[in-house]
Amino acid sequence: MKRQKWIMRGINYSLLALISIVLLIPYMVMLTTALKDSSVVLSLPPQLIPANPHWSNFITALQRMDFFLLLRNTLIHTLSVIIGTLISCSIIAYGFARLQFAGKGFWFLVLIVTMIIPGQITMIPMYIMMRWVGWIDTFYPLIVPAFFGTPFFIFLTRQFFMTIPRELDDAATIDGCGPFRIFYKIMLPLVKPVLATITIFTFMGIWNDFLGPLIYLQSDKMKTLSLGLYVFQDSHSTEWNLLMAASLIVMLPCLIVFFFFQRFFIEGAVVSGIKG
Repeated sequence: MKRQKWIMRGINYSLLALISIVLLIPYMVMLTTALKDSSVVLSLPPQLIPANPHWSNFITALQRMDFFLLLRNTLIHTLSVIIGTLISCSIIAYGFARLQFAGKGFWFLVLIVTMIIPGQITMIPMYIMMRWVGWIDTFYPLIVPAFFGTPFFIFLTRQFFMTIPRELDDAATIDGCGPFRIFYKIMLPLVKPVLATITIFTFMGIWNDFLGPLIYLQSDKMKTLSLGLYVFQDSHSTEWNLLMAASLIVMLPCLIVFFFFQRFFIEGAVVSGIKG
C-alpha cells in the first residue's frame, strides 16, 4: 500500500509538472521573441534561445509606448477602484449580514438578481448617463461605480460576515459600541482574508480591463496600459520582438501579484464555495 501510494504521488507530480511546462510555453516564446533581433524573429528553423539577446528591446518598447504615463493612469484607475470596492462592498455586506431593516431579504434578492444581468445590457445606458453628466474622457465613469458596490463581492463578504458569531455583536453592544464602531473595530479585522481576496481579484480585473477605458477614454493623455498596448500593436504590427516586449512589461505586475498572493485565490475559492 505504501509503495502504491508513492507511485500514485509520483504520477500526479509528473502530470502536474508536464501541464505546468505546457502552460509556460507561450510565456517562454514571448520572452525569447522579445529578446530577438527583428531580422531573426520569423527565421526558419526558429531560434528557441537567441544567440545574442537584445535586452534593449524592452527599453525601446517602454519609450515608444510612453509607458510611464500609461502606468500612472492605470495605477490611478486600479487603486481608486480597489478602494471604492472595498469600502462599498464591506459596508453593504455588513448591513445585509448583521443589521435588521424592513425588506432586507427582498433587497438582497434584488442584489443577487443583478449578478445575472450581462454588462452589455447596461453598457449603452451607462454611456448615455456618463455623457449627460460630462464625464467622458475622464476617470469618473470607471471609478465612481465602484463606490456603489459590486454584487458578487458584496455576496462574498456577506457570507463571510454570516460566519462570525453574533455574540461578538452583543458583547460590543453591552460595552457601548454602536453599529459603526462594531463594524470598524470588530468586524473588519475579522474579514481581512476576504478583503484581501477582493483586492487581488479587483486588481487582476481592472489592470487588464480594456473595454471600459476604450469606451470612456478618448485622449492619449488619459489612456491606460491596455489601451496603450492596443495602440502600440496597431503601429508595430510587424515588429514582433517589440510587441512581445511591451506585452511582457504590461503583464509583469499581474504575474508578480499572482505568484506572491496565490494563496488568497485559494482562500477566496474556499470562502465563496467555488470548488472544482
